[in-house]
Amino acid sequence: MGTTNLSSTRRVASHTGFLSAVLLAMLCTPASARHDPSTFSIVAYDSVTQELGVAVQSKYFSVGQVVPWAEAGVGAVATQASVNPSFGPQALAMLKGGWSAEQVLRALAVNDSASWQSRQVAVVDARGRVANWTGPKCMDWAGGATGPGFAVQGNILAGPDVVSHMASGFLESKGELAERLIAALEGGQSAGGDKRGMQSAAVLVVRPSTTRPEHTYRYVDLRVEDHPNAIREIRRVWQIHEGFHGAAAHLDYADQYARAGREDLAALERNRVRETLDRALARRERDASLLNGLAWACATRGIFLDQARLAAERGVALESKNADILDTLAEVYFRAGDSAKAIEVETRAARIDPKNQYLKDQIVRFRGGSTAGP
Repeated sequence: MGTTNLSSTRRVASHTGFLSAVLLAMLCTPASARHDPSTFSIVAYDSVTQELGVAVQSKYFSVGQVVPWAEAGVGAVATQASVNPSFGPQALAMLKGGWSAEQVLRALAVNDSASWQSRQVAVVDARGRVANWTGPKCMDWAGGATGPGFAVQGNILAGPDVVSHMASGFLESKGELAERLIAALEGGQSAGGDKRGMQSAAVLVVRPSTTRPEHTYRYVDLRVEDHPNAIREIRRVWQIHEGFHGAAAHLDYADQYARAGREDLAALERNRVRETLDRALARRERDASLLNGLAWACATRGIFLDQARLAAERGVALESKNADILDTLAEVYFRAGDSAKAIEVETRAARIDPKNQYLKDQIVRFRGGSTAGP
């Protein structure tokens, strides 16, 4: 965002009931204690999946509590530097009322004359329109850039290359929005990042869903509160999320798209799961529960069974006495048509947990050849 034209903003506000109400609420918001999460962040929009998201890193404890805000179908906001956390919900309320990202920034500036020159704020709306503001009193180096559907910005940075590398990291990466947001953070860090170092990081992504209303506010919600290499840690946490929650979510969206007649998008969601499986196997993932989650999601849908078998076998190799993972491996064998192997593995699981009726029922099911089950 360039120089804010406050007189123009006042004219807009004086003729708009909704915006006037929001501004009145801003005036009534009590001043909060000063927070200064000097940091770098990205807000972005995915036009294919309608995801909106924010990623941020800072030499500041628990940056995820104050900087990122988002709501599906509305927009995403990053508020930082001499931060006013209330800008997040206020900006989302204005976006919900139909204002563009640029109009939201102008409105925030109107009633913040005392501190606006020290603020840094970025907004993306549900149409992919973006705007950001860096006040001239933000600590050096401070600045930002915008591109198609995204805005990057930061303060107390090693230099302007941090911002340009963030943009490149985002634009050159592939995959879903959370993956690309983390790539942007990694790009910024490769150019020096926050010149004070790292401490915390967060990724927040929201997404519309006909079956999961909770995704309106949290589709991906990851935080690293206090870590000397927060970006590497947020990458690790993201990889765990892909196995624990991501696979099932993608398959749920695949079903939604299939029901809507969008097989192209359904295939995209299924392929996200396959890509996650391939990455986990390629890096020789050592988290048995992650491997189990991925294998189970695929087994119960009867997809990518070769990769699912490899993941489950690796999980069993890591935790050979885990009845849950053995059950997953048995399910994979059964779905692949090898009932004998499925019964053999499920029997091993039942010996480990002999009181578990579910495991006994699985053996009966495998002997009967019924795919109806978990």
